[in-house]
Amino acid sequence: MKFVSFRTDAGYRVGVLTAPDTVAEISLDDPERGVLGLIERSQPVVTTGATHAYDDLVLTAPIPRPARNIMCVGKNYREHAAEFAASGYDSGSSVTVPAFPIIFTKAPSAVADPGAVVTVPRAVTAEIDYEAEFAVIIGTGGKGISRSAAMDHVWGYTLINDLTARDLQRDHKQWFLGKSLDGFAPMGPLAVTRDEIDLAELVLTGTVNGSPRQSAPASDLIFDIPTLIETISAGITLQPGDIIATGTPAGVGIGFDPPRFLEDGDVVEVAATGLGSLTTTIAVV
Repeated sequence: MKFVSFRTDAGYRVGVLTAPDTVAEISLDDPERGVLGLIERSQPVVTTGATHAYDDLVLTAPIPRPARNIMCVGKNYREHAAEFAASGYDSGSSVTVPAFPIIFTKAPSAVADPGAVVTVPRAVTAEIDYEAEFAVIIGTGGKGISRSAAMDHVWGYTLINDLTARDLQRDHKQWFLGKSLDGFAPMGPLAVTRDEIDLAELVLTGTVNGSPRQSAPASDLIFDIPTLIETISAGITLQPGDIIATGTPAGVGIGFDPPRFLEDGDVVEVAATGLGSLTTTIAVV
């Protein structure tokens, strides 16, 4: 099933796509939390009878405010790992392909809605980069989850643009600040259940102002989803609604010579098979 979160004059709502252009509202006790309420409480999908045209909706992120930090994976596509290592922004690391998953996090307050205009203060960063990613949404939590059981813990998937302030990432020798600026995690537009997505067929793409920049199949991941879940859950109890962004392919701004950082008015589009298209406009102030 494909779900969306949206705003109406009467408040927040969650809906399910009953056709490519039609959304039926779902009855939820706390729709302002998006699909998180559906996931955490394992509530059955009960529609209210109200329907909307998809194109008329004011969409929000599927999980507008995650309960915990978004977990992210660095350098999880070989070509991107190589371009990052060669960029000079990798804190002096000489490792091209990591031996183990590199896990970092983004603050929940970084989440932005589909179609959002993300305002970036020029005084904070001058090197704004994009990273097209698809993310796993955890359904059943747990600790010490094995690779063989990992996919049973996946509720579904969504899209994320892992926006990054490269100068902060480089200067502070860590990734949290540069990854967690307000609005630096556009998410959505859809939250799609696991049964709807064939990872063997999923292709992730990213464009800037309509110009192709990134493209890779999910099969190119260095560390696949079962490995990521096994690694994270070994010592951290995963919870329903946790989000794991799986990494970005080659073609980010620092991969060019000279780097192609985002500028005022640029529009970034992230898309993947079955997950729709996520657009974000950058406003530098």
